Amino acid sequence: MDEALLDFDTGTLEDWDEGRARTALNGEHGVLYRNHLQIALKLDQWAMAESQRTDTDARYKAGYVQALEDMAAFLRQTYYLPQSAE
Repeated sequence: MDEALLDFDTGTLEDWDEGRARTALNGEHGVLYRNHLQIALKLDQWAMAESQRTDTDARYKAGYVQALEDMAAFLRQTYYLPQSAE
């Protein structure tokens, strides 16, 4: 299951760290991170659907799609996990 959640293009992620992602999956907040990865998949689908629309302004559509893609990227890069007390 985890491999499927990590099966996405990392080429556009500025701060992708597979080790950090795998540590998060196996860590204290692994369930939450899995949820984030599932949400990111849905955001990808939403962004794809929005990019196909023809009934909106092109600049608006581009910004909207970028925002959805950015949120998916931030979720995948573990940005929204609680910080561990060290």
